[in-house]
Amino acid sequence: METASVNLMTDDKKASNVKRLASMDALRGFDMLMISGGGAFVYLLGGKTGFDSIDAISAQFVHPEWHGFTFYDFIFPLFLFLAGASLSFSLTGGLSKGIPKSELISKTFKRMLILIALGILDKNAPIDLFDPAQIRYGSVLGRIGLATFIGAILYLNFSFTNRIWVAVSTLLLYYLALIVIPVPGYGSGDLSFEGNLVGWFDRNFMPGKLKQGTYDELALLTQFPAICLTLFGTIAGDILLRSQVTGDKLKQLFLCGLIGIITGLIWNLVFPINKHLWSSSFIMLTSGMAFILLATFYWIIDVKGYKKWAFFFQVIGMNSLVIYLAVRFIDFNASSKLLFEGLYKYAPEKWHEVFNALGGFVIVWFFLYFLYRNKIFVKV
Repeated sequence: METASVNLMTDDKKASNVKRLASMDALRGFDMLMISGGGAFVYLLGGKTGFDSIDAISAQFVHPEWHGFTFYDFIFPLFLFLAGASLSFSLTGGLSKGIPKSELISKTFKRMLILIALGILDKNAPIDLFDPAQIRYGSVLGRIGLATFIGAILYLNFSFTNRIWVAVSTLLLYYLALIVIPVPGYGSGDLSFEGNLVGWFDRNFMPGKLKQGTYDELALLTQFPAICLTLFGTIAGDILLRSQVTGDKLKQLFLCGLIGIITGLIWNLVFPINKHLWSSSFIMLTSGMAFILLATFYWIIDVKGYKKWAFFFQVIGMNSLVIYLAVRFIDFNASSKLLFEGLYKYAPEKWHEVFNALGGFVIVWFFLYFLYRNKIFVKV
């Protein structure tokens, strides 16, 4: 998970300074906050405060069963988008230092293999190595690794405009495949859980265990639209890297965001927004949201200079891989109970899980702050 640090380019010439975008680290931290306890805390508030607005926000932190969209569906796509934006910075920085394209691709390939391995560990621990049929090979980390590897190849060999065409064409072909290609026993155009082409393909060609038994949203076919999120992220990264005035950067980011959201909502009329299918409408909607959120963070933090509030998120964003794996292998909620139950046990019982989740996140943040203060940043 690359940091947003790069030698800025001006008309293909190296700039004399190196600039780090605090907004990108902060936005990555905001995203990881939702994964590392923030999302669970908000969800647990549902039905406890007596405020309809709080209940409505809480309902946004659970995934729909199939078609539909909540804010929680946006978390992983945002990270893939930011991975693409960071990729633009790191590859541009590498090229400006004279590093050959082949070496840059080799690094991203090795990174992909490491992330795939960590992803398999994450989804299967403890792993039964003697029964590979029961191992789930699809994973969040594996998807990030593959998307950034393919994204790196395309970034180094395709222009800004051509990458847009590659992404749009991929989404169109994915849509047509799911609508036109018939699935045995269901026919063509069936977008139900049982009859969609993605599930049939996974059941027949994906090795190992599928998450839902007959389906896995992190398996094979959904990788293609997921890569498009990373490609759109590289477009955002290139906009930020250009030597244009700040106002133009913001206009372009916001315009891309509006186009993505409007396209996604219109496409939803014939191809429902669906995180499980990674539908083309879902990709356009979430990429549009990501463009706008990145533009907002960039404007507030890097343009206006309001950086103090973002420190909280930067601490999380600087060690995103660490926290992703830490919350999987370390029971922070158990630690929270040991440390804080003596305080919150006097509150009404329905609030215990809320305060315990909050305590768990406090422990997580101070753990990351310790790493930050000691300049320990784990990158692959």
